[in-house]
Amino acid sequence: MSISENQVTEELKLIVHPSSGKNIIDLGLVEHLIVEDNKIEFELAFPTANDPLKSSIKRACELKLKEIYGDSISVLVKIVTPEVHAKAAQQKEVLTGIKNIIAIASGKGGVGKSTVAANLAVAFGISGAKVGLVDADIFGPSTPKMFGVEKEKPKVINIDGRDLIIPVIKYGIKILSVGFFVDPQDATIWRGPMASNALKQLIFDCNWEDLDYLFVDLPPGTSDIHLTLVQNVPVTGAVIVSTPQEVALADVLKGINMFRNNTINIPVLGLIENMSWFTPDELPANKYYIFGRDGCVNLAAKLNIPFLGQIPIIQSICEGGDAGMPSVLKKNSAGEAFKTIAENLRIEILKRNTELEPSKMVEITRRRISDFKK
Repeated sequence: MSISENQVTEELKLIVHPSSGKNIIDLGLVEHLIVEDNKIEFELAFPTANDPLKSSIKRACELKLKEIYGDSISVLVKIVTPEVHAKAAQQKEVLTGIKNIIAIASGKGGVGKSTVAANLAVAFGISGAKVGLVDADIFGPSTPKMFGVEKEKPKVINIDGRDLIIPVIKYGIKILSVGFFVDPQDATIWRGPMASNALKQLIFDCNWEDLDYLFVDLPPGTSDIHLTLVQNVPVTGAVIVSTPQEVALADVLKGINMFRNNTINIPVLGLIENMSWFTPDELPANKYYIFGRDGCVNLAAKLNIPFLGQIPIIQSICEGGDAGMPSVLKKNSAGEAFKTIAENLRIEILKRNTELEPSKMVEITRRRISDFKK
């Protein structure tokens, strides 16, 4: 079906704002109208945030266009107000100085995702890049421990009338975590919206300045936090961490499918296999595949996803995390493994930015189970 912008505009003139008696086109409420063969999108820009008819007018627009063009046409109507515009402008200003936002995810907990995120951030930093790390694992923040900064309390600076958090800096990495603001002895008992708002504050209320890379250490699985991230920032791509164990790989597949879902469509930059094998000191030539062999290698090949590398089970990695010194800072096999993976990831980011369009924030209008089955 061929639809023109003029046709849609004429149909929208039939929608009248009851308070003024004028149609929404003449009132100038319709902005950024996009009309394609199977899609109609526009914003309803209300002059005040407290207009009680916002939702009913939006619904009237959707029903009218569906009535005329049928269900084969996707209709997306977004309500904006001066407050929304101001907030969006502030957020855009914060993100302007960040070149790449990389989500570090895992299908399940306990696979070493946060350890990998910390070491990747430091690896990129020691290569000369300007790097930030957001600990978005709201319910289990571990980044402060891994960097040895548990007792730090970030300060606040006022810039152009806005209070912004100054991130903690360790090993040259700008770090922000909800762990800095809650008692580590207490459980974080928050509903989804509270956790999502906390993530947005960590990103948008921080004085990040210019960054080449901002790594976001996500909670395990798929949750509101993941959707909040992709809806509010242009994520460059996602990295998935797993062990080679089959039960872990089953959850990895769900995480990959979430990012690849048509609604979200975030590039998966690669898969990292942690705890690949164990080599005892007394038998340096031996490898014991405790959790299975090459599970992530094979899955990456099957799904046509870059495989970024393997990390063996090494005691010093655990000890480094507990001591607040990421293993990549040491000149040993663990440090070299993380450096190699970081270089592979850097290449994949460069390829992604060369071959694909710039990242955009994801528009998710409704969350239905069927949306995430595709």
